[in-house]
This record gives sequence, C-alpha cells and structure tokens, in this order.
Amino acid sequence: MTESTRRAVVFGAGGAGLAAVLTACASYGSPTTVVADPAEEPVGDEESSAAPKKKAKAPKALADTSDIPTGGGKIFESQKLVITQPKEGQFKAFSATCTHAGCTVASISNGVINCPCHGSQFKIEDGSVAKGPASDPLEEKQIDVADGKIRLA
Repeated sequence: MTESTRRAVVFGAGGAGLAAVLTACASYGSPTTVVADPAEEPVGDEESSAAPKKKAKAPKALADTSDIPTGGGKIFESQKLVITQPKEGQFKAFSATCTHAGCTVASISNGVINCPCHGSQFKIEDGSVAKGPASDPLEEKQIDVADGKIRLA
C-alpha cells in the first residue's frame, strides 16, 4: 500500500468512527436544540400576557408652543438649540452654535438671532445670515410640534 492510500484509509476509518460517536451522543439525553411546533406558536395578540407591553415613550418636550413668542424665539443653551416662531403657528429650530467662531448665540430680537462674539445675525425664518462675519447659516434641526408641545424629532 502506498503512503497516500494508507492516509486515506486511516482518515476514512477515523471519520467514520467520529461520526458514529457523534450520532450516539446526539441521541443520548435531551436534545440541545428545541424546534417550536408551528401549531403551538402564538398568533396575533395571543402572546403571553405575563410580560406587560411597554408603550413607546415620546421624547421630553423642550417647550410649550406658548413659550415661543411670535416674531421671536427662545434659546435652549443646554441643548445648544434655538426655536423660533417667525409667523403665528410656524416653528423652526436651529443649532445655537454660530457658524463663524463657534460661540453660542445669546439673544433674539427684531427678527434675528444674535451672536455676542462678533456681531453675526441670523434670520429667524430660515437661519440664514442676516449680518456677518458669519458666512454660513445656522444648521436647521428637525422638531415635532403636537398638542402644544415642541420636541426634537
């Protein structure tokens, strides 16, 4: 017998023996994998009532719509956010970080958001630059307005 034939016989016999041992082990004791019977799976609302269903919680409101003056706005320093109401019932939100030097805007007056660092001003309607040195608008943020509450989207 050649060397390669002997290896084939040894490996073949070893593989057959290993398969026999694994088959014997698999049939001994309880199975390690449980396959659910489709007839026993819950359908629709028939799920276990033992675990209560959790309702998705809406994010905390930033403000009431009545907190934002028409033709003005409010700055939320801790969230680095400005919310404005250019027209009655129209709410906008922008980053409170000035695009010129990264300062936080400080006030809203006469239809503009004011940066105290270098005098940049941004329009409350769209965050665009009303007066430089800033050349880029404030980044707009998405908000949800419902039931008199304003939340980040």
